Amino acid sequence: MIFHRYATAVLFAGLLPCVPAFATNLVTGNGFGFAVVSPQTAAVTKLYAHPYSFVRPDTKNPLSEGVETANFLKSLSWSDLAAQHTEADYEDDSHVIDVRNSAGEGFFFMPFGLRRAALILSWQPGSANPSGSGLSVEWSHPVRSQRAIPMAGQEIELLKFDGIDEALLLIPLGSPQSHTASQEILATCSAWALVAVESNNGLEETIREFNRWRAGLTPRELKKREISALERWRVRPAVHFQSESERHLWRQSEVMLRIAQSREPNRPGRNSNGLIVASLPDGVWFTPWVRDMAWAAVALARMGHRDEARSALLAYFDARPTGKMRAQTANSDYQISVVRYFGDGSEEPFFTEEGSTNIEFDDWGEALWVLGQYLQKYDDPALLRIPTYRGPLYESARDYIVKPLLANLEPYQQGEIVAADTSIWEERQKDQKHFAFSTAAAIVGLRNFVKIAQRAGDEPKRADVLKHVALLQTGFGAAFVRDGELHGTLEEGVKNDIDGALLPIIHFGVVTDPALARSTVDRMELLKVASGGYRRVRSTYTDPTIFEYWYERQEFLFVDISLAEVYRSLGRNADADALIARIVSKAAADHNIIPEMYVSVPCTLFPGEIGDPAGARPMIGYGAGAYILDLLDREQSRRGA
Repeated sequence: MIFHRYATAVLFAGLLPCVPAFATNLVTGNGFGFAVVSPQTAAVTKLYAHPYSFVRPDTKNPLSEGVETANFLKSLSWSDLAAQHTEADYEDDSHVIDVRNSAGEGFFFMPFGLRRAALILSWQPGSANPSGSGLSVEWSHPVRSQRAIPMAGQEIELLKFDGIDEALLLIPLGSPQSHTASQEILATCSAWALVAVESNNGLEETIREFNRWRAGLTPRELKKREISALERWRVRPAVHFQSESERHLWRQSEVMLRIAQSREPNRPGRNSNGLIVASLPDGVWFTPWVRDMAWAAVALARMGHRDEARSALLAYFDARPTGKMRAQTANSDYQISVVRYFGDGSEEPFFTEEGSTNIEFDDWGEALWVLGQYLQKYDDPALLRIPTYRGPLYESARDYIVKPLLANLEPYQQGEIVAADTSIWEERQKDQKHFAFSTAAAIVGLRNFVKIAQRAGDEPKRADVLKHVALLQTGFGAAFVRDGELHGTLEEGVKNDIDGALLPIIHFGVVTDPALARSTVDRMELLKVASGGYRRVRSTYTDPTIFEYWYERQEFLFVDISLAEVYRSLGRNADADALIARIVSKAAADHNIIPEMYVSVPCTLFPGEIGDPAGARPMIGYGAGAYILDLLDREQSRRGA
């Protein structure tokens, strides 16, 4: 069972004792698929045909997560079961995964130079076992058919599986191993390319495309070329690193952002090019969330990856169909999803197990923030004129983001606030409130749009939006500042009285009073947990069979990073550095992967010792992206910018 992100779930076996925590699985991907490698066994445990967890809505069960992406593998590894001392890690902070044990060594990667969901794998037996036992595979589904495709002297196999629409090409990358007695096809060679294909049409062209990419190179030469190409793709960091560990985490986070972005071309029925998943598999959130994607896209833009940031922006404006929740959004049509997307680019308004949907108005402000940050970084006047799903990009932003956002404002005292929604922590719809974060996101997004409208020469809209920004700022102060303290919701309640979401509000400059910032930081002690960091809110759930009961008691790294940013604004640089150094040190011990959480209350859902990585991992927008943005902000502060 896959747990919904913040949905209700029953804990198994009456809260069984926690099992020991293990190192995070390693993921390689190229924007067309993902492969997952276990560092404990050096085995590939998943090979996904697409770069997201759910392909499209399930018409037979519209309240479900959707149709799952095809996974071909349960396990693929060297078959010497006596192998010991397994090690696995990323080579040179890349997406190439090196594995080794007492039986030999090998590597796995999905190449960015090949526009296919393709896994390259190679194994070299050790000197103590030169003949070895061969590669062994357990497929996730029974093989329905196997067909040889002789082409250019290659013995290529095409496998089709029960219950999977996609097929798999097995392309040998070395000479056959004549010594093996195994009848298993992968045991006949020590190096392979596994290439997913969506239909029989174009099989020969797929093989020719693969051969052009390979260019006659050996597996080791392919790996060397892949890492060299990745180094050319990187941008020179515009930051001063405080340690080598910090630099390595930056480099690995840069790669994680690239792995997480879909490069599948748009076509009729699929409009997902450029979308970025919230986590990599087998983190359970490997689906595109608007909010997490915003942090990832801004990180890509600000660090210098212009093409990827632009692709993410265009994904927001080309995803379809959207606007599904008009009845809950003042009858407004809109372009940006109110929660997340299926893999085909259609809006998923997050159906929970209660059969309820979410409405997150902060998503609209964050999409405008991404657009504004991109245009602030790059002189790209043509972007606003690019044709998108709902017309030229500027008009689409004006009419299908700004217009519905303004339609969902409410008067409050002498100003305005955003209507009740489920906001940043994705409350259930029945628990909707007026969240400070949603109004703050509207302020930030509309501030960015004021400059965008000026670029477009749209003075009437610029003036209108500027008026609403002033009203929102007034309404924010009236609604969320009470008795000299900043509060997470207009409605009274202990859960959001102090809220980790208040920290990015301060960092974005919506709150500028230093006394309010200091008060909020002091009150964060109410959210401090046993692992040493901070959780999101003071959970009010009392039933331990409810998923959120445990989820909201764990340390949340996005909150830790956000607190570091506010510390710096208050001149508490040592405190900020200590928070980030702790994350860097813990990531260095776990393949330079930033998780969603650290365990603060061990349990069945979040097992391990206090302080162990937990939740979705690797985390992307709220992990790699947030870390990179923090270092960039720190550098600006250091330079006095």
